[in-house]
Amino acid sequence: MSEAAPFAGAARVRVVRSGFEESVHDLDVSVVGAAGDLVAFAGDPGRAVYARSSMKPLQAAVSLSLAPLPFSDAEVAVMCASHNAEPVHLEAVRAVLARVGVGEEALRCPATRPRDADAAAAAPDELAINSDCSGKHAGMLAACTVQGWPLSTYREPEHPLQRRVLAAVLAATGLPEVHIGVDGCGIPVHGMPLQAMAAIYARLAAPAALGELAPFAERAIAAMRAEPYLVAGRGRVDTAVMRRAPGIVVKSGAEGLICAAVQAAGLGVAIKSRDGAGRPAGPALIEVLRLLDALDDAAARDLAEHARPVVLGGGRPVGEATAEVALARP
Repeated sequence: MSEAAPFAGAARVRVVRSGFEESVHDLDVSVVGAAGDLVAFAGDPGRAVYARSSMKPLQAAVSLSLAPLPFSDAEVAVMCASHNAEPVHLEAVRAVLARVGVGEEALRCPATRPRDADAAAAAPDELAINSDCSGKHAGMLAACTVQGWPLSTYREPEHPLQRRVLAAVLAATGLPEVHIGVDGCGIPVHGMPLQAMAAIYARLAAPAALGELAPFAERAIAAMRAEPYLVAGRGRVDTAVMRRAPGIVVKSGAEGLICAAVQAAGLGVAIKSRDGAGRPAGPALIEVLRLLDALDDAAARDLAEHARPVVLGGGRPVGEATAEVALARP
């Protein structure tokens, strides 16, 4: 069973099992230039979204600006991460905390088991440091320690750290205000149009546009490029794309959000599945990057595990998920 190709300005990921179309995920796509202008889109580029973990590079830049310490690339990358809690990730989080003499008990992210199955089998205890957001929290604790701000309330919207983050979000998006909610890890989460998310990544691609925060954003992006495994880990599309295309920085978020900064072109990309499913994010991102000439066909083939993820039946491949994207120009 099949459908016609999407019309210009449409994006979807089709899931086929044993020759039968089982699911279709519709997506919204926004591609923005360095000046904040919309250069390509699919679906609704102004769709309202929460930034979720895709905000982490900018949040890390704020933390770095407040704690100008000699962090390693691995330590900075894990501040930007939604990591698997593999041993290498936990080592980096602990190193961030050790820089300022803060213990793991100060982490206010929810305790959980490692996201990675092998890591969870080896260390099954539910701990705060296993949270995929623990690197972000460690960076925030470092910033608060250096500034002499309270550690116990660093997640609260009125905390001076979170006010600094909000100011950075407004500056990076050019918006007069954003909706403030509570993210899964307890940190304030920012709601905005998808185009504004793409604008953040366009400015991360060309950090000079971020003013005083520019050197710290540049440091965060450089660390993600240098240590892509620390940003996500085994089997993750963020790590895979950054390893294959070092000029692209990728950060996924919950509810089917994924964003990328294409440094050579000065472009920001934001993609959101309408149903909130995470499955279509990787295939859609890789196809959009291919259409933007940010990934060539060889790179897309090398990323086939994420571009066309297999559907299993009885433990063997019986189908795949594929992205169909037709970008429109405004």
